[in-house]
Amino acid sequence: MKLLKISAVAGALGAMLVTTAFAQPASLPPIHRSGQVQYLTGGIGSDRSSAIERASRHWPLTLEFAVKDNTHADFAAGVKTVVRDAKGHPVLRVDSAGPFVLAKLPPGRYSVDANLGSGTRTLHRTVVVKRDQPAKAVFLWPSDAASARS
Repeated sequence: MKLLKISAVAGALGAMLVTTAFAQPASLPPIHRSGQVQYLTGGIGSDRSSAIERASRHWPLTLEFAVKDNTHADFAAGVKTVVRDAKGHPVLRVDSAGPFVLAKLPPGRYSVDANLGSGTRTLHRTVVVKRDQPAKAVFLWPSDAASARS
């Protein structure tokens, strides 16, 4: 009888561990470094994009990339991105591994160039990063930009 109770408890604990493992949210992609700037990039799949969106409130800068057609927008990846400081010096260069880039930048004014495809599809944004106030820049290309990617 005692062995039966132990087996039942062990089975219940095993089931809880399996359920907990599957219930865990998607993990964030690894953090990289470009010079003094830490960043992560990714967001392919709804679990990963949700995890990055939740984490973005803890990062000074979020960049989001998408291609829009008449009815909806699709996330874009493989975006060549350069962030420059107020003096025009590059502080971050990254090829996005998904629709998001999160970067830990000090407060200041930055210009961001994001290129989707062959050199002619570059969008520009200016962002101001403030202490304890995350900034976000969205880059939205028209649908014909998707056909120019290679």
